[in-house]
Amino acid sequence: MRPLQLIKRSVLASVLAVAAGAAFAAPVTYELDPTHTDVIAQWSHFGFSNPIAHFGEVDGRIVYDADNVAASSVEVVLPMSGLNSHVQAFDEHLKNDDFFDVANYPQATFKSTSVEAAGEGRLKVTGDLTIKDNTHPVVLDVTLNKVGPHPMTQAPTIGFDATATIKRTDFGLGLYAPNVSDEVQLRITTEASAKAE
Repeated sequence: MRPLQLIKRSVLASVLAVAAGAAFAAPVTYELDPTHTDVIAQWSHFGFSNPIAHFGEVDGRIVYDADNVAASSVEVVLPMSGLNSHVQAFDEHLKNDDFFDVANYPQATFKSTSVEAAGEGRLKVTGDLTIKDNTHPVVLDVTLNKVGPHPMTQAPTIGFDATATIKRTDFGLGLYAPNVSDEVQLRITTEASAKAE
């Protein structure tokens, strides 16, 4: 066999080996970084303003399979202790039994039931959101921001933004609806890392 043919075959074999490795890459499990994760809720207050509240201290994990996104999943716990509107009196109102009743329901949870590709760098994540023991399906429209080694730790890291709309009456949070809007817009940004290899 001619040297040029040998080189071509060797290059082709290398390319196929890399492609095969990528095709069968294992899903990666990422742990959420609570210092770079924020869930923001926004609603209309009698049509006059559009206040927001933050839900921080988020705990959870993302399993992401780039080659088979249907094998991906998300599981998140939102401690109600992390709720912050930047107005102390309003925070206390939100945490009492008029709304989140944090003493009896200290956390909300989200667990995905399906993950679908929705175009380049986009996903549709459907899952069950539970607040105050009320569970309803929610669809997150997700944008994949970046996947790669974190520049400070070299740990495999992934970042997403997501949006969704929920009805607060579904979750036992319906005081003053519909004058204070029933629909609440959710905006989520998150960063998560796997263990460095």
